[in-house]
Amino acid sequence: MARFGSTQAFQVNNKKYKAGQTYADTTGNALAGDVVWATVGTSAGMSPGLVPLDAGATTIMNASRFASTPSYRIDGVNSIDG
Repeated sequence: MARFGSTQAFQVNNKKYKAGQTYADTTGNALAGDVVWATVGTSAGMSPGLVPLDAGATTIMNASRFASTPSYRIDGVNSIDG
């Protein structure tokens, strides 16, 4: 299971999402309202704008190049309509 929150806007599969959106790596891991982003836990999808929300996501983040990136609060300032 890997779920991430976001501190910035992202474009996933040609659709734009605001800061504060939650992303899951599979449909089975997604909760209501989550966007399924299959590559969120890979080097192709990993970003400093993602915050791990569970143990699986924490493990993935700690193994990524963004392991030492500080987390920021989600305020919508980097959002697509903010």
